[in-house]
Amino acid sequence: MHIREKHGEHAPETHVTPLWIYLSVFGALLAGTALTVMAAQVDLGAMNTPVAMAIATAKAVLVILFFMHLIYSNRLTWVVVVASFIWLGILFLLTFSDYLTRLWAIY
Repeated sequence: MHIREKHGEHAPETHVTPLWIYLSVFGALLAGTALTVMAAQVDLGAMNTPVAMAIATAKAVLVILFFMHLIYSNRLTWVVVVASFIWLGILFLLTFSDYLTRLWAIY
């Protein structure tokens, strides 16, 4: 029985996340940390930074979805979070395009 059914229609809807989900996400974050350490030990050349960023992004998404309860949030919260990730991508794109077009980066 949901809280809304018990207290009437105007009661706020709450969601109780089961403990096994938190433990699973924690295990995935530990595995991501181990993967980050292993990736740092291997020389991937130019792919070191993209691999590290991909692992960090996956871990950040897990934290945002489950520990910050975004997965149970309304659409407006989703729009704000997605817009912030798009803005972060734009900032990375502009920064990397500036860095990669400088002459001193070639030498």
